[in-house]
Amino acid sequence: MAALLYRLGRFAHRRRHLVVLLWISVLTLAGVAAARAPAAGPTSFAMPGTESQRAYDLIDERFEGQRADGATARVVFEAPEGSRITDPALRDVVSATVDALAAGPEVAQVTDPFEARTVSADRSAAYAQVTYEVSGTELSERSRQALSDTMAKASRSGMTVEAGGAALKGERGSHAAEAVGLAVAAVVLLITLGSLLAAGLPLVTALIGVGIGVCSITALASAFALDSTTSVLAMMLGLAVGIDYALFIVSRYRSELADGRLPEDAAGRSLGTAGSTVIFAGLTVVIALAGLAVVDIPLLTKMGVAAAGTVILAVLVALTLVPALLGVAGGRIKAPRARNKPTDPESADGSRTPRASNTGGRWASFVIRRPVAVLAVGVAALCTLAVPTASMQLGLPDEGSQPVTSTQRKAYDLISEHFGPGFNGPLLVVADARGSDDPKRAVGELTTVMKDIDGVATVGPPRFNDAGDTAVITVIPASRPGGAETEAVVHAIREAGDVMNGDGGRLMVSGGTAMNIDVSQKLNDALLPYLALVVGLAFLLLILVFRSLAVPLKAALGFLLSVAASLGAVVAVFQWGWLSSLLGVTDPGPVMSMMPIFMVGIVFGLAMDYEVFLVTRIREAYVSGRTAREAITAGFRHSARVVTAAALIMMAVFAGFMGADEQMVKTIGFGLAVAVFIDAFIVRMTLVPAVLALMGDKAWWLPRRLDSVLPHIDVEGDDLRVEGEPEEFAALAHSTHS
Repeated sequence: MAALLYRLGRFAHRRRHLVVLLWISVLTLAGVAAARAPAAGPTSFAMPGTESQRAYDLIDERFEGQRADGATARVVFEAPEGSRITDPALRDVVSATVDALAAGPEVAQVTDPFEARTVSADRSAAYAQVTYEVSGTELSERSRQALSDTMAKASRSGMTVEAGGAALKGERGSHAAEAVGLAVAAVVLLITLGSLLAAGLPLVTALIGVGIGVCSITALASAFALDSTTSVLAMMLGLAVGIDYALFIVSRYRSELADGRLPEDAAGRSLGTAGSTVIFAGLTVVIALAGLAVVDIPLLTKMGVAAAGTVILAVLVALTLVPALLGVAGGRIKAPRARNKPTDPESADGSRTPRASNTGGRWASFVIRRPVAVLAVGVAALCTLAVPTASMQLGLPDEGSQPVTSTQRKAYDLISEHFGPGFNGPLLVVADARGSDDPKRAVGELTTVMKDIDGVATVGPPRFNDAGDTAVITVIPASRPGGAETEAVVHAIREAGDVMNGDGGRLMVSGGTAMNIDVSQKLNDALLPYLALVVGLAFLLLILVFRSLAVPLKAALGFLLSVAASLGAVVAVFQWGWLSSLLGVTDPGPVMSMMPIFMVGIVFGLAMDYEVFLVTRIREAYVSGRTAREAITAGFRHSARVVTAAALIMMAVFAGFMGADEQMVKTIGFGLAVAVFIDAFIVRMTLVPAVLALMGDKAWWLPRRLDSVLPHIDVEGDDLRVEGEPEEFAALAHSTHS
């Protein structure tokens, strides 16, 4: 592989203008395709195989003209202090508002609070339920605006009027987080590389790769029903790995120049060594993202595949566009101190005497002098951080996690105050009595049983379809939608379905709350298979890279410690409420159910970036003849600065999202920022050298039989060394020098 990448690096450097032109052309074509592509159609959050989805499908089948996934809006009216909602003047305003809502575009039905008895016991508040003919993703902006205008008109009466539900769009955040992340990345790159030109190159190439990826997703959005979240994830990861991969190659290129190589030869060698690292690091990220298909949630599968495609683009950009732009930059890409610095003298065997140790080398020396103490302290710290993970509760965010200034959150709080928290998450019980001799009697018995279940506040009257063989019953739990008590109620109702089963019928619980519970359960069930798949495939890949069993095993165990400790920090802050006021967490509760599998996938990919880049440098020194401990110091001297910079950039990008108002975004930003910090600085920069120092030469042991079977992949660039360089490269290098 090193030989092939060596040729590619020299070609891209030599034909730099052609390579740059080709990438600009690809970006232009992707932009034109995105601009001309039809608007993305509506997307559906289907959950195949869950009871909630089967209930929705049954409603669509049995209730003609009714869509189970139709968008809803709950409009809440609160009377001014000292007044009642039943006062004639206010009652007239509420009735007029209901009529105006019913006349709105795409509205299927509106319930009158005085007829539906959705007036609070103290007569201070009421709510009307608006049901639309289309889903929330299909609802037109005209319909949303009509709802907003009607609410604004009603509020002029002095009442407080707020609304929640799928018909309302969540508040869109600005792009300040991305801007802050890029600004911090630029500063870190400038400090690390010491040159504006060198610092700008990774940013430019990463933006080109992300631009092509996002434009391609936009162009394909209509054909594959991709939503906006897909492009956001692709942009975040594409930017992250794009900067990292370009930084790895630029850093190695400058190192080769400092060793006296001419630019074209340095480009080939940087790709023959760091380029191999980039390929294998990219493969681990792609494996983690594509593996999301194991969860069997179509939305997650599409997001994973799209993001994996963007990562592949980042790898291709790093292997071709980066060396081409290095050629365009010429000698200006050198570090200012290295431009006039004499090269290190060569010894008799052609090797160069090592330079004085830097901070990375000194840190490695500190660790390997006392590996047992460092390992014990590091593992103890991570295990302590991981303790809260044992009590982690999973759930999906409801409108109670919306920003406190949003109308959704205000409506949620008003409903909780005047009616009870369970009214924010009604359960939809579907009773299929087609196989029953007396459907109405069977449904009546079921209703009686559900009223006696602990945690049920109210049970509404059954609504039968035209055939009279299927009924929908609304059940209001006494607890909040995301609470553990509500989940217990859902399970209890499903167990009560035995009443229907014995009479030839069946019962299913659905609705937004039940769907969230089913999604959480499905994600939880898929976590271990997903973890086994991702870690297993990456383990095999790392065996090929490092020709070792111990190093891949150490990498996998270190990753598991990182994820456990990071999830522990998330639980402590967002579930237990520690430091909640400092971090702006207004409503601690269950951790977002997607968080564990999300962190496993993304953090694993990024962690393996640091592992491969750091340990490859160590192995490169080891196979060159250094002792095991000398190789650790040499590897850190060359790579610690770059790994530190890459980790700081990622932390800045992810931490920027902690400033978002929406708690879900805040949770993701905090979790990923903490995970990168733990994995890069505690696991890779501290525990890795300690373990390698304790193992010594045994760290690089591989059974001979296995070694003979595995294909040899030259990641360290053995074929590119002067003493063993292929003849064509040696001749090429000689002619270039002469």
